[in-house]
Amino acid sequence: MITRLLVANRGEIARRVFRTCRAQGIVTVAVFSDADAGEPFVAEADSAVRLPGAAPADTYLRADLVIAAALSAGADAVHPGYGFLSENADFARAVVNAGLTWVGPSPAAIQAMGSKVCAKKHVAAHGVPVLGEVDPETVTEADLPVLVKASAGGGGRGMRVVRALAELPAQLSSARQEAESAFGDGTVFCEPLLEGARHVEVQVLADTRGTVWTLGERDCSIQRRYQKIIEETPSPVVTPGTRERLCAAAAAAARSIGYVGAGTVEFLLSADGSVHFLEVNTRLQVEHPVTECVYGIDLVGWQLAIAEGARLPERPPPARGHAIEARLCAENPARDWQPCGGTLHRFLIPDVDARFTALSTFGLRLDSGVADGSVVGMHYDALLAKVIAWGPDRAWAARRLAAALASARIHGVITNRDLLVTVLRGEDFRAGTTDTGYLDRVGPDVLARGPLEDLRPSAVAAAVALAHGRGGRFPLGWRNVPSQPQHTSFLVGQRRIDVDYRFDRTGGLVVPDGLDLVCATATEVVLDVAGVRQRFDVTRYGTTVEVDSSLGAVRLTLLPRFGEATDKLAEGTTLAPMPGTVMLVAVEPGAQVVAGEELVVLEAMKMRHRVLAAVSGIVTDLPVRPGQQVAAGTVLAVVEPRESE
Repeated sequence: MITRLLVANRGEIARRVFRTCRAQGIVTVAVFSDADAGEPFVAEADSAVRLPGAAPADTYLRADLVIAAALSAGADAVHPGYGFLSENADFARAVVNAGLTWVGPSPAAIQAMGSKVCAKKHVAAHGVPVLGEVDPETVTEADLPVLVKASAGGGGRGMRVVRALAELPAQLSSARQEAESAFGDGTVFCEPLLEGARHVEVQVLADTRGTVWTLGERDCSIQRRYQKIIEETPSPVVTPGTRERLCAAAAAAARSIGYVGAGTVEFLLSADGSVHFLEVNTRLQVEHPVTECVYGIDLVGWQLAIAEGARLPERPPPARGHAIEARLCAENPARDWQPCGGTLHRFLIPDVDARFTALSTFGLRLDSGVADGSVVGMHYDALLAKVIAWGPDRAWAARRLAAALASARIHGVITNRDLLVTVLRGEDFRAGTTDTGYLDRVGPDVLARGPLEDLRPSAVAAAVALAHGRGGRFPLGWRNVPSQPQHTSFLVGQRRIDVDYRFDRTGGLVVPDGLDLVCATATEVVLDVAGVRQRFDVTRYGTTVEVDSSLGAVRLTLLPRFGEATDKLAEGTTLAPMPGTVMLVAVEPGAQVVAGEELVVLEAMKMRHRVLAAVSGIVTDLPVRPGQQVAAGTVLAVVEPRESE
């Protein structure tokens, strides 16, 4: 029996495992980096062990430190979560050799599926349909387009689409570097790019006695940069016959390696209905909650029970209803979806029915790694939370999930919330026609513009609330004769919005633009907008003002009343868009560059980001070097613009 469990992970998945452990009376142990010392998962564990440092390579990826932490805390088992060391066969083997129970498949099974190249050959020999492989060194025009993929790991790292032979060498080099950085293995391969395909996967659960469950399919086709953002079960396009083929192939793959525990077999489903094996994720999957909701089971609970030697019933429970999950991530759409950090002042998803556990009735589930006051750093991935809706049918679940996201209060960190809401409410998603290329075709920037067409009501509400916050009625200098209006200015992105208002003879506020003020406080304003009363909740954090209403969430930056003298950067100065590590300096001082040419490559939140020249000219300064940690706003390069002819 497991009595004390260490979770070799952080954030949302650590909290998820702790939830099941509490229900089963298992004592929990967390490990945490210095960057995570104040995070909720650390406080929720019964005990916690510090891993000095912040970077994953110094903390969560140090197998020796994690095992030492388990032993020092008196743990008798280790759960790896997902990511980090979860699919590292050497780590699993070291856990077992240390006399601890490994909650997962055998090291041999992990190793067999650790290389996508070897995994495809292995399962093909057991009758599982696979997609043909293309040697990167022998790609021809006839092979295009191809997808470059990392043989180790996943999560979209090391993946590149190549549509022209001239692009292949650079894309191979970039993919290898990213794969080496992310997984310690730079091996890549190519396979045909299937246009219009769906990404589907089958949840498997197997015990030590040969019983293998297949718990339907999940559709994970809504992806941006190969990162899943919306997942659901069942798939809207999988027929009963296709489901039978998918589950049979998944069971065959699991049995071929003697799989034990929870795992996922991933496939591409072509537009013609053919099925192609991608990989086996030898761990719990990020999107496992949708399966838990539809099948009414606790996958983490079963992982623990199977690790203790429990036997699965002969058949799994029946599926019920439809579940959809949205991944809420800290990303800035205005900066090419780069990950962003900061203090999460407020995080509230309304009307949540369950947290980290399967729902007993149709409703809303939340699995989050953050809470009010959490600091979102740049060392780890951008996932903040997973919001899951489970309902009697797909339309119900999509509507419930979109409404929850739209009405959420998320202050202090920019997220992909508007993108998620727009997709869920869009005709393409409701029709079930969104394949893996959907976001690229439509454009995530277009989808992420949010529901607001007119920002002025929100800006007026903010100005009114700020006026009340300064003391309300009869401001200093008020006269019985109408004079100049009061003036407040905001920035929304790069757009400036000026709001003028005045006080009447009784000290009441009179607002502009045909809007009528119904009532107001320093935190709540009700305006009559074209005959419809709208309530606006207003919260100020320094110069940032967050306005939430049924019209949508707006983040405003309060501008000073009088201009402030600021140092102006020289034209052609390139700044770091986020904190990160300089991985590559692609040019040298004196080099001639053109606008859009790569200058520097930064690594942040486990992804690589190319920083490009804004102007054409000569590189006059390169104050950074590979391996250097930089803050947001750090000067990376200066390009002296080329004089026009």
